[in-house]
Amino acid sequence: MAQKKFHSKASKFLYSRYIAGDSKREEEYDEEIINAEIARKIYELRTKAGLTQQGLAERVGTSKSAICRLEDADYDGHSLSMLKRIAEALDKRVVIRFLPAKRPRTA
Repeated sequence: MAQKKFHSKASKFLYSRYIAGDSKREEEYDEEIINAEIARKIYELRTKAGLTQQGLAERVGTSKSAICRLEDADYDGHSLSMLKRIAEALDKRVVIRFLPAKRPRTA
């Protein structure tokens, strides 16, 4: 398993106790981390550009509520086309990387 980064001993303990070793929970956890990272990045880029959610929405051609959803860590409907529109509105570009898949555990 790839080494995970935790922000506290408590989060590391909780992961070890309730998630580690359960492949379904590990997959769900990884998916939630990705969603939270995307939401945080959109928020950081928007605020760094000095824009409100409404301001970004106008640049992207969408609603303020759509931007609000995209900045919600629990939202899992991020699309590549929307991310590209946001990037373009903020004079950025989207970069996608493919990383090695987790190796199956051997008993």
